[in-house]
Amino acid sequence: MKNIPNNAPREHLIFALDVAGEIEEALAWVERLRDHVGMFKVGKESFAGYGPEIVREIRARGGKVFLDLKFHDIPHTVARAAEASVRMGVSMFNVHALGGEKMMAEAVSAAVRAARAADSAVPIVLAVTVLTSLGDDDLKGFGFQCSAGELTLHLAKMAKNAGIHGVVASARDVSAVREVCGRDFVIVTPGIRSATDIPGDDQKRTLTPADAIGRGADYLVVGRPILLAQDPVHAADDMAGDIAAGLLLRQ
Repeated sequence: MKNIPNNAPREHLIFALDVAGEIEEALAWVERLRDHVGMFKVGKESFAGYGPEIVREIRARGGKVFLDLKFHDIPHTVARAAEASVRMGVSMFNVHALGGEKMMAEAVSAAVRAARAADSAVPIVLAVTVLTSLGDDDLKGFGFQCSAGELTLHLAKMAKNAGIHGVVASARDVSAVREVCGRDFVIVTPGIRSATDIPGDDQKRTLTPADAIGRGADYLVVGRPILLAQDPVHAADDMAGDIAAGLLLRQ
């Protein structure tokens, strides 16, 4: 399965809707950016603050949702969470690859069953590999005897074997994942940065939009470079322009 964006560059852009305050503030960002990005990421911050209502409200405004809750639990629990995600009508959701192959396989199977029961499209199911805030030294501290890149590849292969549709991976690992997992494997890349520094940035393995798309990423998740910009719409459009340049690199 590969459900990648069409040729409109903005369709490759996912805005991370990680904002504080009332739900009206979050929805104001949806109104502002819905014609400039392809999808909105609802992560732990937004979901904990607003619950399923934020998903419903985004969809009511014509937006698509990437539910970024990184499910990581016993297989049965994650399968039920996958079914609930499908019922919310999200276009994409993720689990954590470190939950194991059985957990990932059951999440995909549950999503397919729930979509068939609802006569709806099956969302893209992703596996999170290694967080872009973690580097090789961090992994050594956890007891891993491999680099972040090596662990990403191992987890990506395990996810593909489990039937997962794609992974969330650092832009620096995109080329290697694409080579190992093939053209039909969806790659979503966070940690995308423009040339402007982000105050207090905790991302370690980043690339520009053009570089990430050029290496083979399908979707880019962008938060603070748009959220903190003086003109967020202009920043999103600039990102789309960089994505267009990256698409040309593939040709």
